[in-house]
Amino acid sequence: MDNYILECCVDSAESALTAAEKGADRLELCAGLIIGGITPGIALFEQIRRYSSIPIRVLLRPRFGDFLYTEHEFEILKREAELFRKAGAQGIVIGCLTKEGSLHIPQMKALMEAAGDMKVTLHRAFDVCANPFETYEQARELGIDTILTSGQEETCLKGIELLKKLGKYRKEKGGPKLMAGAGITPEVIRQFLIQTDITCYHMSAKKLADSGMCYRKEGVPMGIPAMSEYSIFRTDGETVAKAKKILSEWRGLNN
Repeated sequence: MDNYILECCVDSAESALTAAEKGADRLELCAGLIIGGITPGIALFEQIRRYSSIPIRVLLRPRFGDFLYTEHEFEILKREAELFRKAGAQGIVIGCLTKEGSLHIPQMKALMEAAGDMKVTLHRAFDVCANPFETYEQARELGIDTILTSGQEETCLKGIELLKKLGKYRKEKGGPKLMAGAGITPEVIRQFLIQTDITCYHMSAKKLADSGMCYRKEGVPMGIPAMSEYSIFRTDGETVAKAKKILSEWRGLNN
């Protein structure tokens, strides 16, 4: 039986340490959560590792947007995989597609090779692929450990029917673990535990924290105009603790 895993997606040392303290089993480390996550700086990884031994899988995504990568972007991804492997990451989180919407097998093979003995998660590139069952089979052949997916919908709750079908396919064929993500809350985890065989859950548990700035110059956006420069995403430790409690109780009932 698969282990029950609560993975928290974080983009700061503060959020990472809160998630670890409140019971997360693993982190997905990124930068720029507000744009869906991009590759973090290696100094952020090192800072978290200095204060916590929690397993970390690092998101490798060179930019916002789709997963059709130029040769320069792909070379950057390969180099980042090597750097984070040497830095001691437990795994990487990757995904490269062709323009037709299938996995880009040569690029994925090269990244798997660069990963060495690290675990590999196929990220939500899976959710925008043309054929999820074909892509699952390709991921199995590549030796990918986990697929992070919302069931090809905006949220995993909307995609639960596909996730059920993929779970059945995995039970029959074997292959990567399925990790539900997008819209995960403690209550959604409870629903999934009742309705599916999925044991891995990916959540950011993010909340908006107010900046410590006293002087505030308004009307000068540095990025997305709709987002205040004086609001910061942070992981909500209480949400993480509630999710962990639900998983722990369910594990106890089913062991």
